[in-house]
Amino acid sequence: MSDFSIERRMYYHNTDSGGVVYYGNYFLLLEEGRVEFLLNKGVSTAEYASEGIVFPVVCVDIKYKSPARYGDVVKIFTRVEKIGNTSMHFVQEIKRDEKLLVEAKTVWACVGPDFQTITVPDKIRKAINP
Repeated sequence: MSDFSIERRMYYHNTDSGGVVYYGNYFLLLEEGRVEFLLNKGVSTAEYASEGIVFPVVCVDIKYKSPARYGDVVKIFTRVEKIGNTSMHFVQEIKRDEKLLVEAKTVWACVGPDFQTITVPDKIRKAINP
């Protein structure tokens, strides 16, 4: 997996009544990982959004391996698997220490103001270099 990662602490609001991180909250962690990965490469999705270019998630394949719990610190690892003409494919893992909790593949489409797909900007391709 990639060298790029971010850390997040799991707070009470991330969990269900049993103190286990609610499954839907992993989607939020994965999104933060992708956005921070791109920011680290000099690409701001917020700047593109202000120009009418956004990156909706169009596919997610997620496998839950082990739960995170209230108080845990997890790392979200992110890398780009490939860049298509109008999409970006990410591979991600969430770990607690060396324990694999979640593995996921996510596809972002690149769309314009009318939500029709457009070509991924060259600036992004050059910044990522998968």
